[in-house]
Amino acid sequence: MTGTLDYGNIMNRAMRVFVRDVLQQVADHGLPGEHHFFITVDTQHPDVEIAEWLIMRYPDEITIVMQNWFENLDVQDDGFYVTLNFGDTPEPLYIPYASIITFVDPSVEFGVRFEKIDAPEDEAPSLATVDSESEIKDDKSDGDAEVVSLDSFRK
Repeated sequence: MTGTLDYGNIMNRAMRVFVRDVLQQVADHGLPGEHHFFITVDTQHPDVEIAEWLIMRYPDEITIVMQNWFENLDVQDDGFYVTLNFGDTPEPLYIPYASIITFVDPSVEFGVRFEKIDAPEDEAPSLATVDSESEIKDDKSDGDAEVVSLDSFRK
């Protein structure tokens, strides 16, 4: 055991579990009221499964929207499957939680931002093995979401 607690890593894992739990509620009961999600994903994450044409169009990151039309939401321990509509073409996606950069629900001005995870190629990050410190910033410049800041608690 080291001499300090790794609060950033603990918070990072907890917030990814939070995203999983929110998505599970949506899978079980649908999106309530005006809720909808903008989820920005690192398309270079080794476990992301999206169509090749989407990777070509969005080589670094893509923001998916879960609002009016999505199907087959299947929430797993390390990620989720969902089918979204891109230009009238349904596309199945697999998004590992470790690949999520931001998760925003603008209907209630809520959002979290995660640091991109740079894990060794032979070690796929999961909820149990995330090795990156959370970077949750206070970024109200776009007016879309209120984001919690951890920086004020760090020494």
